[in-house]
Amino acid sequence: MFHYHCLNPIAQVGLDYFNDNYAKTDDVNAAEGILVRSAVMHEMDFSDNLLCVARAGAGVNNIPLDTLAEKGVVVFNTPGANANGVKELVIAGMLLASRDIVGGIEWVKENKADEGIAKTAEKAKKAFAGTEIEGKKLGVIGLGAIGVKVANAAKSLGMTVYGYDPYLSVNAAWHLSRDIIHVNTLDEIYANCDFITIHVPAMDSTKGMINKEAIDKMKDGVILLNFARDVLMNEADVIDAIKAGKVRKYVSDFANPTTAGQEGCIVIPHLGASTEESEDNCAKNAVKEMIDYLENGNILNSVNYPNCDMGICTKAGRVAIFHKNIANMISKFTTLFGEKGINISDMTNKSKGDYAYTMLDVEDVVTDEIVNALSSIEGVIRVRKVK
Repeated sequence: MFHYHCLNPIAQVGLDYFNDNYAKTDDVNAAEGILVRSAVMHEMDFSDNLLCVARAGAGVNNIPLDTLAEKGVVVFNTPGANANGVKELVIAGMLLASRDIVGGIEWVKENKADEGIAKTAEKAKKAFAGTEIEGKKLGVIGLGAIGVKVANAAKSLGMTVYGYDPYLSVNAAWHLSRDIIHVNTLDEIYANCDFITIHVPAMDSTKGMINKEAIDKMKDGVILLNFARDVLMNEADVIDAIKAGKVRKYVSDFANPTTAGQEGCIVIPHLGASTEESEDNCAKNAVKEMIDYLENGNILNSVNYPNCDMGICTKAGRVAIFHKNIANMISKFTTLFGEKGINISDMTNKSKGDYAYTMLDVEDVVTDEIVNALSSIEGVIRVRKVK
């Protein structure tokens, strides 16, 4: 029996994947798995019972990844599960910035008492006129799950789309329209595009990447869209550029004191993934990742340990070993099993940064003695008997 704890409400359609071998617990310290959305976990103490954390969403800045990695706790996220919801809002953001739809709606509200509003509107609407997006150039920075969907959707709307991603995955490349112009430098995006949307993770190398220096290279009247993380933009520089007429509009999904109510800023209260469909998809994916790990030791979409899949174990035993990514670890594991006279029928080893993960299927029962012997090897973080 496995126990799971929900730090946030998780869509029932996801929880329905749990069978009778799983029980929900209100005691987080009793749980082998934690499901989380936005709850901040940095100040939490973690029980030795905890085996995994599954984030029903993509961002994991609310989770102490290194702390959990050092305890041999796998952290999952659900990339792509909310991609369509974000994509649709990005397209909406482009339309809101191109044509002053919000201003027009507000004008109607302010003039609701005017019995001749239909006639008055014909004169007033010139103030809210804008431009169409068809034929314009869109630059997409970051071609992950969301960026690819945005690029393809914009292309279908008649835009010329430039894409930049030096780490473009094979999977993303397969899904990306062949009509997208793939560029090798950000400067090509800056120099050519009427709209620029950013879809990269928040890291030290990306924080503040859209700043005065970058904006100076852009076309006059450029529209900037940020549905990834507010820290990717130096928003003070963006506002200065709006006032100077360099940037036409800034659309952000992150309300904060810097941009809220500022002229030229369209600020949305973090609605990108806030759809029923996105929440359902995130919940389903998070639960399925947790189940596969708890039952089989397989890792998919982890952010602190490498992906690793050996399917369902058909041998007598399976053991999972979390360890430092250092030399000679595999030989130490195999030597130990050899000394115990236990044959290894299958094995896989993957690494990610400072950490590595090894799974071994063996033709005998994995005893506590073996687990303890593996745990005593220098560099081993945790040993888990899967079967």
